[in-house]
Amino acid sequence: MLSLTISKFFTALVSFATAITLLTLIPQLLRIKVRENFLRIKARELDREVGMMKMQEEASWHVRMLTQEIRKSLDRHTILYTTLVELSNTLGLQNCAVWMPSEDKKEMNLTHELRLRNPSDLYSSSVAIDDPDVLEIKEAEGVKILRPDSLLSSASGQGSAIEPGPVAAIRMPMLKVSNFKGGTPEFIQTHYAILVLVLPGDNSRVWSSHELEIVEVVADQVAVALSHASVLEESQLMRDKLEEQHRALLIEKENALMASEARNSFQNVMSQGMRRPIHSILGLLSMLQQDKLSPEQRLIVNTMAKTGGVVSTLINDVMDISTVNDDDRLTLEMRSFQLHSMIKEVASVARCLCDCKGFGFGFQIENVVPDRVVGDEKRIFQVILHVVASLLNGCDEGFVAFRVCSYNEDKDGLDLGWIPWQSNFSDGYACMKFEIGIKKQENSGSSSSLQFFHRPNSKGFDMGLSFSMCKKIVQMMQGNIWAIPNPQGLPETIILVLQFQLQPLTPISEIIHTASSTSQFKGLRVLLAEDDTINRAITRKLLEKLGCQVTSVSSGTQCISLFGSFGSPLYQVIILDLQMSEMDGFDIAGKLRKLRSRSWPVILALTASEEGAVWEKCLQSGITGLIHKPVVINALRDELYRVLHNT
Repeated sequence: MLSLTISKFFTALVSFATAITLLTLIPQLLRIKVRENFLRIKARELDREVGMMKMQEEASWHVRMLTQEIRKSLDRHTILYTTLVELSNTLGLQNCAVWMPSEDKKEMNLTHELRLRNPSDLYSSSVAIDDPDVLEIKEAEGVKILRPDSLLSSASGQGSAIEPGPVAAIRMPMLKVSNFKGGTPEFIQTHYAILVLVLPGDNSRVWSSHELEIVEVVADQVAVALSHASVLEESQLMRDKLEEQHRALLIEKENALMASEARNSFQNVMSQGMRRPIHSILGLLSMLQQDKLSPEQRLIVNTMAKTGGVVSTLINDVMDISTVNDDDRLTLEMRSFQLHSMIKEVASVARCLCDCKGFGFGFQIENVVPDRVVGDEKRIFQVILHVVASLLNGCDEGFVAFRVCSYNEDKDGLDLGWIPWQSNFSDGYACMKFEIGIKKQENSGSSSSLQFFHRPNSKGFDMGLSFSMCKKIVQMMQGNIWAIPNPQGLPETIILVLQFQLQPLTPISEIIHTASSTSQFKGLRVLLAEDDTINRAITRKLLEKLGCQVTSVSSGTQCISLFGSFGSPLYQVIILDLQMSEMDGFDIAGKLRKLRSRSWPVILALTASEEGAVWEKCLQSGITGLIHKPVVINALRDELYRVLHNT
């Protein structure tokens, strides 16, 4: 019994100890369970982070691989097709396409696609550029998931036997050289291409975040590569264009050099073959005009001199125009002359032309036409002869009538509102009308009864380039010229209206001619330097006819040597040709100035140039007189008289 009581006691004691122990162990167990749950949660979070890191590393690897493949080429088509292929392999796409704006920027065209199509079907797919999905994609910063009924989705996924899955799209900026120009910033509208990616539709696959991230990074890399390729293409096009322009400039330079050589050859031929001979002829004719001639001989010599002067003027005009390629270089030489004498001389030449071609000729000049006027005698002579030649070339036979009369606007009934002056003798000006017409032989009458019937000039009537040049010369003289055609369209009458300043007093040139007689220059010692043999001989004869003692040399070196050896008192006048080949007149004058002594001789220059700057250059070189070629005895005498009396 005692043992049973002791057992129960120990059992109760153990139960009590156990109860006390449980009270301390349960909280510890609870803490352990809580920690276990916390560690399990941390382990799951770490697993997710490791998984995300693996996915990011995998995405980075894919992006690096895609970037390497993309940058292997600089051709934008190769870049785009490589992008489509690599994205499809990486993301397991069903299709991948690129849409680009059209040239007029009104629609988006399907230009590149992973799935091969017929080229005609490929470029025929288009979506309006103002489509809502297109606008939303361009405004979005990242990838946009398209609706199944979107036009871009249906157009990019059509043509496949498998139903397409979810479709994503992202914009790609298309940059050009203009986007990278420096200087002042300016707004340049950016154009975007659209990259569309289609997942397979055979499973419930959707776009994951890391896939969208890969698409964004790849799209940025593709945009950079495309911009680089576009810039290189434009740079290459610019380089090719510059090379083409350089080649064109070289060709133009070669053509310009050839044209310059041709022009120089032409001017050399004109100078050596035409201008120098005509100058020699005019110099000889001026000496003949000083001799005693019969009236018939004097008429012939004067006509030859006048015609030669016209030819010389024409040669100078041709050479000036060929030099600057501009007819604005034509100048007028306004001086006093006898209008009646000029008209008779041109009528004599015109009669010779008509006789040579079998035409009759009639001439009439009214008494009211003034005699002494101021104008460009050579230009007027030239224009009238050209008019006569133009009429003769248009007919085989007929009668040429030439009449000069006073112009009256009210009487003639022609509107000449372009004339800034009125034909009023009281104002010191006269307006003259030159009428030259051609008629049939049977209608010809005497020169005293020439009649012209004026009809308005037909619009569009073209007389050719030479007539246009004559018209320009006439308009420079404040006049006008026009042609009246016959029913067949050929010129029948040409009317020339010119304004002249009246010169009632005796011109100064005649006073000078009277005062500067031959006796004024008798014994005058002259040194002449001229490289052309014929012109040198003729100029020497002209000087000797004036009474001068002439020593002539053919070069500037001989002139300087002769002047230095004999001394300046031996020569009173030195005449230099400015266009000598070895040493021009300006250089000779400069060297002679270094040999200056007490009795410094007078230096005159001979030139065929019509440039106004020649006289200023002569004054700077110490040349006090200038004689324009052709050298005629009157001009030579006048200039010698002026220079010697002003010294």
